[in-house]
Amino acid sequence: MLESYREVGGINHLDGVNLPSKSAIAQITLDLLRLLFPGFFGERPVSSTELRSITTDLICSIDRRLEVEVFKSLEYAPPPDAAGRDLQTLARHVTRDFLAQMPRTRELLQTDAEAAYQGDPAALSEDEVIVAYPCIEAISVQRLAHELYLRNVALLPRIMTEWAHGRTGIDLHPGARIGTHFFIDHGTGTVVGETCVIGNHVKMYQGVGLVARSLAGGQQLRGKRRHPTIEDHVTIYAGATIVGGETVIGEGSTIGANVFLLESVPPRSLVVYDGLTVRVLSKNDRGSMPEDYEI
Repeated sequence: MLESYREVGGINHLDGVNLPSKSAIAQITLDLLRLLFPGFFGERPVSSTELRSITTDLICSIDRRLEVEVFKSLEYAPPPDAAGRDLQTLARHVTRDFLAQMPRTRELLQTDAEAAYQGDPAALSEDEVIVAYPCIEAISVQRLAHELYLRNVALLPRIMTEWAHGRTGIDLHPGARIGTHFFIDHGTGTVVGETCVIGNHVKMYQGVGLVARSLAGGQQLRGKRRHPTIEDHVTIYAGATIVGGETVIGEGSTIGANVFLLESVPPRSLVVYDGLTVRVLSKNDRGSMPEDYEI
């Protein structure tokens, strides 16, 4: 095994800069979920009399552990503005700044829970959505990871979202920009790429892919728009695949199940696949709508 390590590699940087710990980040992410939703992701109930002390202890613990992992990430890939700065001080600043925005993340997630409850007649309450629906866990982790992504922290955001991916089957890249009231029903197999832009009140189902047209360019595509834009109040049904950085789904559109779409569609479009071809219809022309189709 030692000979294999020398010849093949694939080991952490034993004597120099170490990569962040996946297991530590997994535990931090779980504790962040406990911080976002007290009593939902822990094993014991939380009473109002102890909420302040529990929250204080949890924030202090996360702050200490997250700063260590942020520092490792900054050492591995210093951000463009880090030249001449002390990375330990920068890690402390990034960690505190990240924790300070948590109330804003909670506000966003409340809109997601509301969208899931309003959009699913099987849901009994928003509490059920938070405790039982995989989309809330996946979206929560993505929104947290996105804040670190915006702060030019490498590795951590992707480790966080892949942890959520493994638990939920929902693959949301931390770079994606996602608006309010986002709901992924069922969710298994749903993929949202790094440069996606998703508006407000968007609803998606299982197996939806918002993906790049081609990755043949490899690393030359880094930093370029590769994934579609989904405008406000769009619904995308199961198994649909929308491709390319130039593709825009207009506001108020509905993308039917199993559609494979390479081009933009105007607002209030209905895109359907009839087994042979993809058709783009206008919701404004009710005479063109399939019989009994709900729009």
